[in-house]
Amino acid sequence: MAEDVALQEAKQRVEELRSLISYHDYRYYVLDSPEISDAEYDELMRELRSLEQRFPQLITPDSPTQRVSGQPVEAFGIVQHRLPLLSLANAFNEEELRAWHRRATALSGRDDFALVCEPKMDGLAVALVYEGGRFVQGATRGDGWRGENITENLRTIRSIPLSVGRDAPSRFEVRGEVYMTKKGFERLNEERANEGQPLFANPRNAAAGSVRQLDPRVTARRPLDIFVYQLGWSEDSAPRSHWESLKWLGSLGFRTNPGNRLVNTIDQAQEVGKELLEQRERLDYDIDGMVVKIDDMELHDRLGVVGREPRWAIAYKFPAIQATTKLVDIGVNVGRTGSLNPYAVLEPVKVGGVTIKLATLHNEDDIRRKDIRVGDTVIVQRAGDVIPQVVGPVVSLRTGKEREYRMPERCPSCGAPVYREEGEAMSYCPNAACPAQAFRQLEHFVSRGAMDIEGIGEKLAAALMQAGLVKDPADVYYLKMEQLVGLERMAEKSARNVLDAIEGSKERPLSRVIFALGIRHVGSEVAEILAQEYGSLDALANASVEELQSIPSIGPKIAESIRAYFQVEGNRRLIEKLRKAGVRLEGERAGRPAEGPLGGQQFVVTGTLSSFSRAEAEEKLERLGAKTGSSVTRKTDYLVVGENPGSKLQKAQQYGTKTLSEEEFLELLRRHGAA
Repeated sequence: MAEDVALQEAKQRVEELRSLISYHDYRYYVLDSPEISDAEYDELMRELRSLEQRFPQLITPDSPTQRVSGQPVEAFGIVQHRLPLLSLANAFNEEELRAWHRRATALSGRDDFALVCEPKMDGLAVALVYEGGRFVQGATRGDGWRGENITENLRTIRSIPLSVGRDAPSRFEVRGEVYMTKKGFERLNEERANEGQPLFANPRNAAAGSVRQLDPRVTARRPLDIFVYQLGWSEDSAPRSHWESLKWLGSLGFRTNPGNRLVNTIDQAQEVGKELLEQRERLDYDIDGMVVKIDDMELHDRLGVVGREPRWAIAYKFPAIQATTKLVDIGVNVGRTGSLNPYAVLEPVKVGGVTIKLATLHNEDDIRRKDIRVGDTVIVQRAGDVIPQVVGPVVSLRTGKEREYRMPERCPSCGAPVYREEGEAMSYCPNAACPAQAFRQLEHFVSRGAMDIEGIGEKLAAALMQAGLVKDPADVYYLKMEQLVGLERMAEKSARNVLDAIEGSKERPLSRVIFALGIRHVGSEVAEILAQEYGSLDALANASVEELQSIPSIGPKIAESIRAYFQVEGNRRLIEKLRKAGVRLEGERAGRPAEGPLGGQQFVVTGTLSSFSRAEAEEKLERLGAKTGSSVTRKTDYLVVGENPGSKLQKAQQYGTKTLSEEEFLELLRRHGAA
């Protein structure tokens, strides 16, 4: 009796899940407008698959677990795939990946097979057919057996070869993933925002929406690319190893992912997965996991397919970076320059293994452009250590109770009337004595990259201000032991460490002091340029707008902001307090030799280093007597180059500046005992 009840409940839930999955398939594959994240979709599929495994009598041929998701749109014309484009089973952790490998080993009777690891692109799967060396047909995956004919659209993608060499088979099919770079996605959304069009939620949907256009001219204007990941079929002989087939396709002119790796064991495959996960945010395209395939194609035939999934491959999924949740409210923080920064208050949701309750909303225009309303179901995105952000609303889930947001007319901290300058994206509190501004300014002043006063974090900064010990950043240099130990949870040893850190910060380079002041529009790179140009804070304070504008990289907005800062009486008093406290307000003191083996040499660090953060690398260089900067000039002696170096490497090449790879940099540190 109990079994009958369990079966009946399972049957009802299975029907609910199938209906939900079919609906979300339609939103994702046909409309390119998903309402839930990939992780939430995967969870629905996992629950359905689990119930069907427990109650196999409930499996039906039309279950989503037995077919490839998606359906072709008739308007494009339908293509019948010669061999189906199957979906992959998912592994969500290392144990599930190992379980797949054990099953493949048991079924094949072998454990010595090599594996190919590939970044799992988050794009749109397509099949490209070539006849006589010419591209003749391109189609979407569709439902796996039937796809949409998008040949003319795919012809507009420059990385798809329209013809291949004479060594190509007479007729064959190549499978790949069309995608859009992150930078291209940002540009496209900016253009759509300017035209008042709805924004795409992510690069994957932008790519899918771009490829599936009835007018190829629309596709041609979109920044699309492709990585080929498989030989579908060939009417002539072709390699019988997946790895060799990828190399062979590359030799024919197809673009394969440079991140592909051939390994011999599942342990090595897991190491590749860790590397890809660590690199994920630095790539200019989205990946949501790693695909692992058995290299030997004879084993593909032997292992076969179960349901919609080949047994010889699996998708090892990374933690999600997107999820959907309810936007409960929109709050406002006041920044150090008086800017009013809206943020989202969310129903708690897990994204990438972290529970998210708050997310950034950038500014009022961004909220308007995305049409985000209080009460909306929203898509939340978290990338690496970056602050979570609201990507956009799920408009189709609106009930009519949602309300549009209005920026407050008065500062939420001090009550001063808020103003917004023409052409500015932000609204501002004009009150220089605003408590919220003072706190954020202190927080910025002591932060790494500024005066870097270790021990003064957010909690201690708040306690110092609440106790009336610090009213502006310069006050930290006048703190005494008895004042600190009088604070809650501040022991004498901790207080001594804080005072030592404050004392040590007095010798920070001039560029750090300029940056720490928090002058509007003056970031670390501009601060470095100003320090090199003027050599002292007094000289900078006396510079005219015209003089400042004559410096490369200093435009009228920055020049006017700098000049305005030094005109404020309170800011001049703060600088005098810093001077009296002994903070260095000049560049390297004349006649004082730089101490250390690298004395007198100027270094700039760019890109991402695997061994240290940029601040740690600069600190090691400074201990050896070197000067460090944030921008390359003709005075720069060495540029330390990590991954994704950007424009600084180009400048170094223009100036003839010597460059050091990370390994060469580490060797330099080892030679001087600083590694």
